[in-house]
Amino acid sequence: MSQITARVSDELVEALDVAAGRLKRSRADIIRQALESYLEDYDDLKVALERLQDPADPVLDWDEVRHELFGSD
Repeated sequence: MSQITARVSDELVEALDVAAGRLKRSRADIIRQALESYLEDYDDLKVALERLQDPADPVLDWDEVRHELFGSD
């Protein structure tokens, strides 16, 4: 496992210590879990943006979809 170093504000360290204390986990555990969560969200956002930019993906008209779902306006 690799080790990294980062500079963060004193306020962030205090919040980290509070969270670690309440969760009964180490600073490293909290940071590792936060990074994993952030990177998962980043990957999800990247996929969503790729799908939005896909010219082969059809654009749906809301009025047509509503009519198909509910029959009439």
